[in-house]
Amino acid sequence: METLRLVLLFLHVLGFAALLGGLLVQVREPTKQVNAAMRDGAGTAFLMGLLLVGVLEAGDGAVDHAKVGVKFAIGLVILVLVMANMRKPRIPTGLYLGLLALTVANIAVAIFWTPTHA
Repeated sequence: METLRLVLLFLHVLGFAALLGGLLVQVREPTKQVNAAMRDGAGTAFLMGLLLVGVLEAGDGAVDHAKVGVKFAIGLVILVLVMANMRKPRIPTGLYLGLLALTVANIAVAIFWTPTHA
């Protein structure tokens, strides 16, 4: 079970790397658009996150449901925005910056949200 958890975590991280890379490659471009890396990265990160939570729930460890809920909500918003704008030739700068901020926020939640021990 631990091997499966690690593989899913690895794929989850790769998904976020692809999403962030797809966003950052356009920083200096005047016209922003949803690219394949963003699409595939958002989908992979979201799906692997769901599967990872399932594996964690099936295991013996405690799951921080608040953290999972926040990451799920942010990830779902990213996925919906990316998929809704996939076929458009360009996206507004505000949407691009919003996707970038949400992606960085989701990564920050994953890293900095540590469980509290009572």
